[in-house]
Amino acid sequence: MKDDEFGVTRRGVLVGGSASVAVAAVPATEARVAAPQAGPAMTPVTITVNGAKRELALDPRTTLLDALREHLRLTGTKKGCDHGQCGACTVIVAGRRINSCLTLAVMHDGDEVTTIEGLGTPGKLHPMQAAFVKHDGYQCGYCTPGQICSAVAVLDEIRAGIPSHVSADLNARPRATNDEMRERMSGNICRCGAYSNILDAMTEVAGRRA
Repeated sequence: MKDDEFGVTRRGVLVGGSASVAVAAVPATEARVAAPQAGPAMTPVTITVNGAKRELALDPRTTLLDALREHLRLTGTKKGCDHGQCGACTVIVAGRRINSCLTLAVMHDGDEVTTIEGLGTPGKLHPMQAAFVKHDGYQCGYCTPGQICSAVAVLDEIRAGIPSHVSADLNARPRATNDEMRERMSGNICRCGAYSNILDAMTEVAGRRA
């Protein structure tokens, strides 16, 4: 019997079989309609940022960095490595410097947070900001907000008597020496290499406080 005796060819059989398989593989219409996905449960968070009380409803997975940048539009705090290794995201929480990319916003409900925007204004610079300008403690400027926040907190740590890895005597009050400041600032990376200028700025501010 020839292939086309009944109007059927091998090609036709193959095409028809393939079409049948394809149709069988397509799920029913109701199965293809994806069920609506419920969004993440939002958590209320109240944080005092730069002296202003801010109330937010956040996905509990939101980092403090993203809460500041994406929800409060305080973009002075930079997202660098997003792994806590560069220090660009440094902010001051309850008087202590932290990497805001490594902590969740919900963990700071009720806390006071200071970002670079809260330290000073263009018309009234914080002494550390003014010293950075004077000593050219920045080049591209990307790491500068984190550097300045960290520098301010470092001098406060020294004044509070908190020792560091290079403190020779843990019972003695540390001083703002080059070694102390370099060690404490080692978590803030400046890819432009303005470290010596940053140290000069910190030394000047430390001298004013002495």
